[in-house]
Amino acid sequence: MNYSSAPPEPDDKGRYYHLPSASNLQNETTQGKQHKSTEVVTSVRRRIPHRLNKYVLAAAVLASTNSILLGYDIGVMSGAVLYIRDNLKISSTQVEILVGCLNVCSLIGSLASGKTSDCIGRRYTIVLAAATFLIGALLMGLAPSFSFLMAGRVVAGIGVGYSLMIGPVYTTELSSAMTRGFLSSLPEVFINIGILLGYISNYALSSLPENINWRLMLGLAALPALAVAVGVIIMPESPRWLVMKGRFLEAEQVLIKTSNGGAEEARMRLNEMAKAAVDSGQEPPSTSNWSGEGVWKELFLHPSPPIRRILIAAIGVNFFMQASGNDAVVYYSPEVFRDAGIHDRKQLVGVTIIMGLTKTFFVFISSLFLDRFGRRPMLLLGSAGMTVSSAMLGLGSKYLETSEIKPVWAIAVCVVAVCADVSFFSIGLGPITWVYSSEIFPMRLRAQGTGLAISVNRVVSGIVSMTFLSLSEAITFGGMFFVLAGIMAVGHPSTSV
Repeated sequence: MNYSSAPPEPDDKGRYYHLPSASNLQNETTQGKQHKSTEVVTSVRRRIPHRLNKYVLAAAVLASTNSILLGYDIGVMSGAVLYIRDNLKISSTQVEILVGCLNVCSLIGSLASGKTSDCIGRRYTIVLAAATFLIGALLMGLAPSFSFLMAGRVVAGIGVGYSLMIGPVYTTELSSAMTRGFLSSLPEVFINIGILLGYISNYALSSLPENINWRLMLGLAALPALAVAVGVIIMPESPRWLVMKGRFLEAEQVLIKTSNGGAEEARMRLNEMAKAAVDSGQEPPSTSNWSGEGVWKELFLHPSPPIRRILIAAIGVNFFMQASGNDAVVYYSPEVFRDAGIHDRKQLVGVTIIMGLTKTFFVFISSLFLDRFGRRPMLLLGSAGMTVSSAMLGLGSKYLETSEIKPVWAIAVCVVAVCADVSFFSIGLGPITWVYSSEIFPMRLRAQGTGLAISVNRVVSGIVSMTFLSLSEAITFGGMFFVLAGIMAVGHPSTSV
């Protein structure tokens, strides 16, 4: 299977190359015919320029743009809900359901995304995610009632579930090992850009009548969804998915475009992908009929010890990402700041913009240094910082609760603590969860394994978002932040993957 000299013959349609059997591959490896020697491979790697491939970067940016949809919804909903509550006359419980249902419904998209992307490909799954969210955004923007608004949230949630899985998986499979950390963290970067855009939208549209402003705030989410659906035309398919479908010629053509080392590096990466497909535990498919069969059985019924450890680690990091309460803090930041003593709505939205800028800045910093410093040190720093920040926010909130006056310094402490909390999240758990989830699974299990881990992410996010206000009313915001600090203290060693 040495593609640098004579690739296998295509099938009768002239399109697909057949993956050799595991026994044939083993024989070729034993005879020294499967791969180049270690010295040759090392020499090739040394000659590859260590720069970011512009074609890969463009494709990764387009795939990650889907994540703007979730970020925008998180940011814009934090302000829009102030006007929805007044305009539609809904209770605090209905607010929690409205905010959290998107995360719960995204579970549907997360669970379905792995099988879908194995069947129709990563590229078309990105289109499906954008189209679903587009429909949801239009429904929300045109909603005449609470029930209609909830229907839009359900549809948008399914689209979010698809996008959260497919963006990191597609980027991981397209990028080389040298730039995988940075590129796979782009979804978190775009989530933060979306949050910031949501805050800006809140601020810009808040002066409009309350029966119009929140509809425009939510409906504008259709624009990035439309851009993704159009932009995907220029995106290549994942070469690893093409290998799993037996379409080696197409995979090699994609790899030539996405490799800095040209055809030589492309052939080397193709051989590595083919070897990884065979080493995944079962005989890989040699035709385009494979659609992810047997993956759930391998993950749950008969997992090997390494697969079991991978599954526990991926689920664990996704659990603590959302148990940290970051999504809820962002969703309800105006409520938190109002409880701290900031009552003017314009000021509330203005402070959230400051928080959004800080959060976006630090996720950029994390993405740039992720490949240099590694996943574990950044994760340790981020989770430790969140523990301290949450405790500081709890102390500040408790002081304000017991004080008859609201001193400026105490309010400032709370604002700084919230900004620090979301910043440390952006350094650690935020970007690294997506990178870790998408790169830890073997190639054959990646799509459905990642989808499962992100399903846990979405369930925990929904539970936290839908109970945050009620729990805060029962134990106060100060008590709630002490609880989150305790969760992160427990999660700190657990997330040291």
